[in-house]
Amino acid sequence: MSDDSTENAALLRSRLPRESLWDFALALYARDGVESACLTLQDEAGVEVTELLWRCWLYRHDLQAGDIPAALREWQRTVITPLRQMRRDLKAEAEAQPSVSTLRQRIKQAELDAEQECLRRLESASRDGAIGLSPCSRATQPLKKVLPFAHQLQKKSHLFALARLESQLDPL
Repeated sequence: MSDDSTENAALLRSRLPRESLWDFALALYARDGVESACLTLQDEAGVEVTELLWRCWLYRHDLQAGDIPAALREWQRTVITPLRQMRRDLKAEAEAQPSVSTLRQRIKQAELDAEQECLRRLESASRDGAIGLSPCSRATQPLKKVLPFAHQLQKKSHLFALARLESQLDPL
């Protein structure tokens, strides 16, 4: 790596805000229509919400990244996804049985904790250079153009959800 590329990488990382990715994610997710948009993209297109929120955080600051590290992909696959599935599987039973409802709430909290840990790891890897960043321009590139999984977003519902998400990025 040349000195120029090292300087360029440091300059790109300096665009990242002091605000944590977790705080950004909570604020964005609470905005009108964002939760529904994220869940549509997750359930219909197979997009992990944590990855989507991380990419929105980068995009908000005119940055983009390639694939997430394999270890984080594995964390999503082996920790977050099974917790999500357990929580969903217990939904009907939890409505009828208070003890199952309590268990389901614990699983939901564990899922949230796992997502927070994933976002913390993505932020750390973005800040320390473990994930390569490159510039993009929100003024000239729509969010879909900077997402490596854009090919998965083909249905009208996917495009509508993505447009809703992008519309809520400014101002945060």
